[in-house]
Amino acid sequence: MATALALDFEKPIAELERQIDDLKKLATQRSLDVGREIAPLEAKLAELRTEIYRNLTPYQRVQVARHPRRPYALDYINALFTDFIELHGDRLYRDDPAIVGGMGRLAGRSVVIIAQQKGRDIKENLKRNFGMPHPEGYRKALRLMRLAERFRLPVVCLIDTPGAHPGLGAEERGQAEAIAHNIETMAALETPLVAVVIGEGGSGGALAIAVGDRVLMMENAIYSVISPEGCAAILWRDSSQKERAAEALKLTAPDLLALGLIDEIVPEPPGGAHADPDTAAVALSEALERNLAELDGLPAETLKARRAEKYLKMGRYEEA
Repeated sequence: MATALALDFEKPIAELERQIDDLKKLATQRSLDVGREIAPLEAKLAELRTEIYRNLTPYQRVQVARHPRRPYALDYINALFTDFIELHGDRLYRDDPAIVGGMGRLAGRSVVIIAQQKGRDIKENLKRNFGMPHPEGYRKALRLMRLAERFRLPVVCLIDTPGAHPGLGAEERGQAEAIAHNIETMAALETPLVAVVIGEGGSGGALAIAVGDRVLMMENAIYSVISPEGCAAILWRDSSQKERAAEALKLTAPDLLALGLIDEIVPEPPGGAHADPDTAAVALSEALERNLAELDGLPAETLKARRAEKYLKMGRYEEA
């Protein structure tokens, strides 16, 4: 891990990693055996990662969900799916690179994949609009859902967005209608849909591809109606209250599982998915395969009835 990319609370981990790397380089340059010296340092590193990540605050999880080295949708698609063929365009306006979609195979099972994609650098972020889809992105997702329904293929959605694009052009082209249409369609979709929040799940921008039979979250992902910074600015007119807002929003995977808003937490390796992307991908693959297998063969009417029951029972109220 580059120290420059380490989060504040990860600095002790980054420093220990640097010491180990320096020791290995020195050993290579001087042909020394430093196995004895490195072993206790690596054991300490593993222990430190586990300890730090076991006690993350809600806002620290927000930072992990946004980590620049965290695996993005295309990383998981390349790791998990074979024979992936990307399909472009909404057949109405244009292609939106913030939404990636197509057909592929997961452990031999044909599926339709819909995902939100961020960029690694400025050039790619501009291309992907920082993972914030326009209406045509959501209409592309809708087209792929209809395609999946036609061929009786399950849908896998990977969610990672700060929110839908809020620009004037997006509003003029019907951003709210596109999101609402997707939600309506997913509620009645006649094929299984499994959604996974892999990073940020921001408001309606996330919900537009997240009304699933099963909704999963990576351990350090977040899912909320608003960002902590936005919430703090509205409630306290002070964005420095973001940690207080993150606590109040209940946006972490354990909070949302306890509230019954998600169905499962996908574990991440110690140090987060960015510390070991391969292990994170294996865990996600296992969760997807299991959930899809459990939905196999269910009639369309059963899927729709269960989906309706799932979302209608969310939330609690008391009568005075």
